[in-house]
Amino acid sequence: MADYILSIDSGTTSCRAIVFDRTGKPLGIGQKEFKQYFPNPGWVEHDPMEILSVQTECIKEAIKSAGIKPTEVSCVGVTNQRETTVVWDKLSGKPIYNAIVWQCRRTHEFSTQLRHESENFREKTGLIPDAYFSGPKVRWILANVNGAAKLAEEGRLAFGTIDTWLIWNLTEGQSHLTEPSNASRTMMYNIHKLDWDDELLHRLSVPRNMMPKVVASNAEFGLTDKTKLGFSAPILADLGDQQAALFGQACFQRGTAKCTYGTGSFLLANIGDTPRIAPGLLTTVAWQMSGEKPVYAFEGAIFIAGAAVQWLRDQLGIITSTDETEGLATSLNSNDGVYFVPALVGLGSPWWNSDVRGTIVGLTRGSGRAHLVRAALESMAYQVADVTNDMANSGIEILELRVDGGATKNKFMLQVQSDLMLAPVLRSSQLEATAWGVAALAGLRFGIFKSTSEIEALWSCDLTVEPKSDREADYEGWRRALRGAFAWSGSS
Repeated sequence: MADYILSIDSGTTSCRAIVFDRTGKPLGIGQKEFKQYFPNPGWVEHDPMEILSVQTECIKEAIKSAGIKPTEVSCVGVTNQRETTVVWDKLSGKPIYNAIVWQCRRTHEFSTQLRHESENFREKTGLIPDAYFSGPKVRWILANVNGAAKLAEEGRLAFGTIDTWLIWNLTEGQSHLTEPSNASRTMMYNIHKLDWDDELLHRLSVPRNMMPKVVASNAEFGLTDKTKLGFSAPILADLGDQQAALFGQACFQRGTAKCTYGTGSFLLANIGDTPRIAPGLLTTVAWQMSGEKPVYAFEGAIFIAGAAVQWLRDQLGIITSTDETEGLATSLNSNDGVYFVPALVGLGSPWWNSDVRGTIVGLTRGSGRAHLVRAALESMAYQVADVTNDMANSGIEILELRVDGGATKNKFMLQVQSDLMLAPVLRSSQLEATAWGVAALAGLRFGIFKSTSEIEALWSCDLTVEPKSDREADYEGWRRALRGAFAWSGSS
């Protein structure tokens, strides 16, 4: 059988599937967006049935565009938007409510209550209680969907993040499984004991019988249903999207780090096989291989990065394309004291404050659209620098940062990032770091690769940016802008 690996990459706004060969080259891609639902201010939902249907279409399109036969797929890996929550009836296989998306803020008040209540969640899960995570979302569904609590008590309901939902359906209901990188994003998984935590489940009023079995990240998750996809191949890897990018960027050694710049920015650093708690940062499971200790990571979750530029385009209309931004930013010799704190949905790492709102400071009569664009690009780099500083204070100094994601096309932003960190920024040649990461893990389990060293040897960068300018004055301006945003919102 040829060494073709299918990566299923289920994102927040679109589903994708990519066929890779053993060198990491994408041979065929299928991608299609799905609908976003906003039933109330701050609420975000998806239709799980639509995600399943669209993902199936993408799989077929990827195989067709790769020019291979479906039966030539050796193995499958699944990666997914994390924290997004699905609850379904085990008998009918149908969701009892729409998927509640990681961006949804409906459980903010309850999550804040948990944060002030005790340190249990923080100490056991490595997470700071927040509406971002799955546990409060499951609780909301059980409390607000008619008959849901009773069905849960009867053992009729299943919970899963999107990986679990897809694996259940693609294996014809044979596998109700997840793995530690996704489980550790739910606020219900004890990252020390590597199991669902009964005390936390009880506090969230979530019956344990709803929970998927947690297996290794490269376990056997079942065979794909031939009637649905046209082929039967083993699913041999499952990773949350950011952890998959960490793997795809070959960050296998302690202290190696990657940052993905998309709608938000997510910086993960490998911290080895021992979990640690650090102020402002999340501690998460990066992956766990069969028969081995898990690898843990510090994570900085920044909610608004590229979305700030999209806001300038879609809401303000001051640019028509993101391709304009680099030229506009470099048309200025400096930011002229203009800063944009893009707290459009509050701030994530390292501040974790949902009450702060977006703030633009330093405007004068001479300020124009170039200033706003430059401020938005600089805000991406400032927020990542806030996270890397916290990591350094917690004993993980980032000596180089491997980056991927759409915003890394912008060399101005990468230069600011390198200057702020005083470290090189390396842009991966592999544009599909997330999808490739889980494909490589599946290939490792299948035997296409004999070790992570082979995967590491495939990694390369197409751009290295070295620090060249002193940004300390700019960074102090950012800190002042942050203090202003917090003061305006009444936060400390």
